[in-house]
Formats: sequence, structure tokens, C-alpha cells
Amino acid sequence: MSASTTPSSRPAVTEREAREVAEAAREQHWRKPSFAKELFLGRFRLDLIHPHPLPDDEAAQRGEEFLAKLRDFVETTVDGALIEREARIPDEVIDGLKELGAFGMKIDTKYGGLGLGQVYYNKALTLAGSASPAIGVLLSAHQSIGVPQPLKLFGTQEQRERFLPRCARTDISAFLLTEPDVGSDPARLATTAVPDGDDYVLDGVKLWTTNGVVADLLVVMARVPKSEGHRGGITAFVVETNAPGVTVENRNAFMGLRGIENGVTRFHQVRVPAANRVGEEGQGLKIALTTLNTGRLSLPASCVAAGKWCLKIAREWSAAREQWGKPVAHHEAVGSKISFIAATTFALEAVTDLASQMADEDRNDIRIEGALAKLYASEMAWTMADELVQIRGGRGFETAESLRARGERGVPAEQLLRDLRINRIFEGSTEIMHLLIAREAVDAHLSVAGDLIDPEKSLGDKARAGANAGVFYAKWLPKLVAGPGQLPASYGEFKHEVDLSGHLRYVERTARKLARSTFYAMSRWQGRMESKQGFLGRIVDIGAELFAMSASCVRAELLRGQGDHGREAYQLADVFCRQSRIRVEELFTRLWTNTDDLDRKVVKGVLSGTYEWLERGIVDPSGEGPWIADATPGPSQKENVHRPIR
Repeated sequence: MSASTTPSSRPAVTEREAREVAEAAREQHWRKPSFAKELFLGRFRLDLIHPHPLPDDEAAQRGEEFLAKLRDFVETTVDGALIEREARIPDEVIDGLKELGAFGMKIDTKYGGLGLGQVYYNKALTLAGSASPAIGVLLSAHQSIGVPQPLKLFGTQEQRERFLPRCARTDISAFLLTEPDVGSDPARLATTAVPDGDDYVLDGVKLWTTNGVVADLLVVMARVPKSEGHRGGITAFVVETNAPGVTVENRNAFMGLRGIENGVTRFHQVRVPAANRVGEEGQGLKIALTTLNTGRLSLPASCVAAGKWCLKIAREWSAAREQWGKPVAHHEAVGSKISFIAATTFALEAVTDLASQMADEDRNDIRIEGALAKLYASEMAWTMADELVQIRGGRGFETAESLRARGERGVPAEQLLRDLRINRIFEGSTEIMHLLIAREAVDAHLSVAGDLIDPEKSLGDKARAGANAGVFYAKWLPKLVAGPGQLPASYGEFKHEVDLSGHLRYVERTARKLARSTFYAMSRWQGRMESKQGFLGRIVDIGAELFAMSASCVRAELLRGQGDHGREAYQLADVFCRQSRIRVEELFTRLWTNTDDLDRKVVKGVLSGTYEWLERGIVDPSGEGPWIADATPGPSQKENVHRPIR
């Protein structure tokens, strides 16, 4: 197969068909309020997040008791350096986590789990991930997106009773959606599940199956052909990994997270009982997206852990290391980096805790909040780790093992940078998250004016859409002119020794400005708006900053009210908001002053070979082989490297 060839079994899908599949999987209605959705519409609904929601006393006590046990376990049993060196979590560590109940943190107590809410689940992931990021991934892949969460949301009672007790104590689970030629475009999914009596017969190949190498149970997304009695479509199944025809063909290796058990899994004529189907046929993508609404919150938890560790190392190192007669922390060039790490860590914890508690309360629709938390945390944590490496200088580039070998403290700063890099890619890359959030953010506009800009709609449909849009915008646009952000006394309860009220007024004013900018862009580009990915990405990034500023102020006020470092929290929130406001203003400038059009021209030139001369003067160290591996269904030709842990 040539490098440019893709497997012939892949379904041919047009751009429009791909969008329709993704759109059909979306939650179509907003049944509950959403702080972030309102923010993008220019409405600053502080009442939805303030006073800051909190777990009830029983949940807090249960969570704190487990955190104490987990801390003792990771401090006495987990050797992060060993996991990094051997690229594997020792079986005894996994067994210990099972005995501790860590695999059942989010599973209801009636099924043998711990019944923790999202808040304490994320605190546990933060703690475990600080000991070894690979352990955080193991636990979160198992219960954030693995078997427990889809069954909790969409499973039958019989399925929950069959599988959840196993997931709580003995079995490890994984989620299988991605294929060698299918990433964020599920319309091209090629794995099939053909009905045969009371079973489905599964055929296909799945890539990057985190936990897949050691998993006992899998959630597999496969396409059911439409036939008599079967509506067909992408469907979710629970599959036993030891079923005949299931082969783990490869354990993948990566630049970071070296201890994760991620592989390639092939299904050949695997019989799956119809009783193992989760939800209805065709509901698979909806199940996946709904699961990820809260499942994505596990990534910000790992980013909070990274921020806290970056701050600790930056503080200790910068006080000990002297340059030109004083500690490097006292040099402004380094001090500004430390300030950024401290303020951003505070903000990421605020965003994560707020979104997690909102998920637990279930009063709000948090699909945008969860996505914003994942997007923002993954980007900011990477920047913090990069700044830590810079603060450490040559020692930041040196491995912890090398540092130890020559007699210095083994600080794995370079490992953190490698481990965090994947967060900007998996569970929705930054680019995909921009588009996903943008789609939700403009949902109100598309609901009333979508037909108006759809080239395939009839004149009658456009006329009706125009009338509806006229009514909506006549009511909405005037509200974007003025608001509480222009009143000096607004949000006065946030004014103490440090005044945060001005930041909240800024958020309110800027939310209206953001909504006006979005409306102007839709008026200007209409149906071409969806292709303006640079613009949409900046709109989303502004919204993410506003959400983080809001969460930071609300958290600071909560801590002040509790007498828990309130003064210091106000200081950190103030610094973060000032830093964030600078980023927001830069993003607004780049909405309209950018090189997007020129970039598109250069891209066309690159792909057509116009600039191929620029590549001369090097050798390409890449090995031979196709860009995308052949994933044609059929029996496996490789050894099964599945390694269940019992």
C-alpha cells in the first residue's frame, strides 16, 4: 500500500454528511441553564455560580476519608520514577488501588463503589496524578469514559448489576472509538457490528485504546448496518476482552505518559450479545459525547496537579539558586514566570472545582463549562510546565535520573512537559474543542437564523427564518448595549482589602462585547462562518478567559467567607484577572487583525508544492511505511499482548 492510500473499507463521507452525523449526536436542547452559554450570549449570570456551590457534609466527609487513605497509599507504595523508568505501573500498585476502591470512586455504593461525586473524584485524580500521571490516566480512563460512566447514564438496570460491581473492584475498563483512519470525524467509522440472531458480530480495528492492553471490559463504538428491524448507525457495546476474536496487537509507546497501557485492538468475528448493547442502535455518538461532558473534567484535575507541583518546585528552586548576588526569584524576568504559575494554578483549581460541583448538583447544563475547563486547563498547564523548565534552565532539560546520578535532586521537569503534551490532543484536541464549543456557543443564533444562512434551504424556509431572526434579535441586541458592568457599585460584595468587583464588571462588559463580535461576524460571513476557524477559536478563548476569571473571583470569595486564606486568595485572583485581561484584549485585537487569509494562501502553496524548494538541504529520518496503517477487517496476524491484571 502506498503512503497516500487509505484502506478501501473506509466509508466515503462528504463534508456535509460528516457534519450531519456530528450534529445528530449533539444534545439538541438546553433543558437547564448554562453559565457559559449565557456568557457567550452576552449575559453574565453570576447567580448561577455564586455563592459557590459546595458538597454536602456527608459527601465531604466520605471524600476526605478516602483522600487520606489514597495519600498514604501513594506516598508509601507508588514510585513515580520507577514507573517512568520501566514504562509500566507495577501490578502490585494496580492491585493495591483495586483494594483501596480507587477503581470504583464514581460507582454507586450499591454496586460496591465508593460513590464519590465529581469534586472528590477529581481531587483524588489530582493527588494520584501528582505521584504518577500514568496512574491518574489509568483511573480516569477506566471510570471517566470507560464502562462505568456510559452504563450510569444509558445502561439498563441489568447491565449495571452485571458490570458495575466488577468495575468497582476487580475489572479494568477502556473506551474504544478512535481508528487508524478515524479521529474526530466519527462519520467515517469503519468498525462494524452486524446483527446475527441474538448477537452482533463485531469486525474492525481500534487505535490508541488507553487501558486496552490490560482491560477486562471495553466500551466499543461500531457501525450497525441498517436493515429490516434495525435502524442502524453508530452504536455502543460492552465487550469482554477475553472473547474469541479480540486481539491486542500492539502496546503503543509515547513521548510521555510512558506507564500507560495503550494499544491497538482488533476484532474479528467477535460475537457480542445484544444484551451488551448500551442504549439504542444509532445512539453511540450521543452516548460518547454525553459521557465526555463530565468525563473531560478528569483532564483539568491532572492539570491542577501539574500546576501545584510547578509552583512548589519554582518556589524552592528559585529561592535556592542565586545569580548576580540574589536568588533568581528576585529577578523580574524569573519572578514574572513564578507569578504566572501561582495565579494560573489558583485559576485552574477554581475552574475545576466549580465545574465539578456544578456537575454534581446537576442544576446546570455543563457541556460548555466542561469543554472550556478541558481546553483552558490543558493549554495553560502546558505553558506552566514550559515556564518551569525555563526557570530551571539546563536542569529543566536534564532528566531526573541524570540529575540524581550526579548528586542533585531528581526533579522531573522535562518529564512533566512530555506528560502534559498529550492533554492538548486527546479527548478532543484544542482545535476540535474550539469548534465544539463554538458550535454550542452560537446555538441560539443557529436555532433562529440557521436556515437563513443554509444554502440548501428553500426561499420559504429562509423567509420564515428571517422573520424568526428579526423577532429574536430585536429583543436580544438592545440588551448588549448596557449592563451592570458599567455601574461602579456593581458586585460590591467582592470588594475587600483587594477589590475584585472591577474584574467582574469587566467580565460583564466583555461578555456583551463578545456577543456583539459574534453577531457581527455571523452577519458578515453568514454561511462561511463555519470555515472561519481562526476567528471561532479566538472567540472561544475569550470565553474561556472570562469563565476562568469568574471562577477565580467566586472561589476567592468562598475562601474569604470560610476564613481559609481568603486574603491570599483575593490577591491571587486579582493577579490572575489582570493577567487574563491582557490576554483577552490581545485576542479581541486578533479577531479582526490577523493573517488568516494569507495563511490559507500559503497552505495552498505548501500542499501544491510551490514551496517545496524550502525543504532542500536536509535528510528525512522517518522510516518507510504508509502514513496510516491498513485496518482492513480480518483475523489477526500478530501475537495477543493483552495482559489482564489479576
